[in-house]
Amino acid sequence: MARQQITEISFAKVYPLYIAKAERKQRTKAEVDAIIYWLTGYDEAGIEKQVANAVSMAAFFAQAPELNPDRKMITGVICGIRVEEIQEPMVQEIRYLDKLIDELAKGKTMEKILR
Repeated sequence: MARQQITEISFAKVYPLYIAKAERKQRTKAEVDAIIYWLTGYDEAGIEKQVANAVSMAAFFAQAPELNPDRKMITGVICGIRVEEIQEPMVQEIRYLDKLIDELAKGKTMEKILR
């Protein structure tokens, strides 16, 4: 079976995984949502709509109300690759979110995560 591109994966499949990862580390869904709100400009209703429509990760970011300009300050390694060096813009946007969720799971404070 061919491996699915990260941009093609449904946000509806990934979102519960983000929440589960956070909750395993005694963090909350509300904190995951706050990160998504900060990064993308979505609100609760916007996230729910994207989940209900099962949009791809690429569509989730392409339709984001307002990508936070401070997201470019996100640095570090995710999946063995430095996020600031990712050449494909859409993959970089997805990896920004992955990195922020990792920071949440590692116990960073929300103030530090949301730069």
